[in-house]
Amino acid sequence: MGRPLRSLQFDQIGYWSELKLSILNEYAKPYNEILKARNLHPVYIDAFAGAGHHIARKSGEVVKGSPVRALEVSPPFELLHFVDMDDTRTQELTRLSAGRHNVKVHHGDANVILPRDVFPEVRYDQYRRGLCILDPYGLDLDWNVIRTAAEQKSLEIFLNFPVMDINRNVLWHDHVKVDPIQRERMTRFWGDDSWQSAAYSGAGNLFGIPEKVSNEEIAEAFQRRLRDIAGFKYVPTPIPMRNSNGAIVYYLFFAAHQAVAASIVADIFGKYEHMGEQ
Repeated sequence: MGRPLRSLQFDQIGYWSELKLSILNEYAKPYNEILKARNLHPVYIDAFAGAGHHIARKSGEVVKGSPVRALEVSPPFELLHFVDMDDTRTQELTRLSAGRHNVKVHHGDANVILPRDVFPEVRYDQYRRGLCILDPYGLDLDWNVIRTAAEQKSLEIFLNFPVMDINRNVLWHDHVKVDPIQRERMTRFWGDDSWQSAAYSGAGNLFGIPEKVSNEEIAEAFQRRLRDIAGFKYVPTPIPMRNSNGAIVYYLFFAAHQAVAASIVADIFGKYEHMGEQ
């Protein structure tokens, strides 16, 4: 594959991100096996793909990212889409996939590129089925992408619900002081402003100030949205991804239209749920 670009710097990732990569990798193989057995065509979509490799924060070692792992899956995906906003990263992804005519690298905003250019290539009536990884760097994903993926019926998603970013920037105890820009980011991600009633207790405290509910309750509310509002038939309980201090960094969601897919992922989530920093 040659050497990476000189100006490229790989992201550092924590142990929780390595677990996430293992989960994605473990699901991709049976996903492709099942589809190919049914004469369907598996497509891989990585919406915030990164540069293809990371640096493990604890060990300093180079770790294969989700795009590289997807390229190595056996049986293989028939078509792969990698999307990223950073041109240095997309250049590196182009280099890593050189000679692979079934790979398309997209430079730009995934919120625009996915519904406009990528999802239309994974049509149900063409017997294509897509595994879409929505792993934004924070609250950088629009609800429209999630809803469109669900409506298409041909896509399954793994979704990073960035609860640490949400708590840090949006769900303050004194919610009146939250920056309007952060409120708008949350509304775009959630789909409407109902996140406010989902995230704060209506009863309030002794002073009548609304109190934030637990992370688990917020995740449960989003799980219901994926099922009842977006329209995915199966949304297993998400797995909380924790840092070395035990704090939840994000919840990893899965959503699909097939019961067998949800069952496989629920088993994988159960296997990794209690793993943590040693």
